[in-house]
Amino acid sequence: MIYVHTKREQAKEETDMKYTVKAIENAKPGMKWEDIGCHWTLGQAYLYSKEAGNDLPNFAEVIWDNDIETILADCRKLGIKEFTISSTFSSLIETIARFEELGCTLDGIVKVRERYTHFGSSEHELIPAFKMTVKEA
Repeated sequence: MIYVHTKREQAKEETDMKYTVKAIENAKPGMKWEDIGCHWTLGQAYLYSKEAGNDLPNFAEVIWDNDIETILADCRKLGIKEFTISSTFSSLIETIARFEELGCTLDGIVKVRERYTHFGSSEHELIPAFKMTVKEA
């Protein structure tokens, strides 16, 4: 059976996140990520998930090694205790190992929704992602 979301259900789904980042939600057009107080990679992960209807921020793009400490500091500052990584970039294993060195745990593989729907469909395809938990510093 195929189920098509109504606009109202999709709008509700897009905002049902486990963690609300008020700094991002209250940002004004034209603001820079530095002004918002959130690393841009984390901000993009948050917006990706909000649009896709995921409950946790999802990193779908590359995470640069030199950004990991700042991303984790911002997660802790903003109260984000879990996130997912669906990116398929080549050095992902080193990135996950670095997250673990800095106080995260890899909790397994979960399914998350892709950000965009495929042509002719209103549903977001489910894709695999690593689930990470942020421990207190």
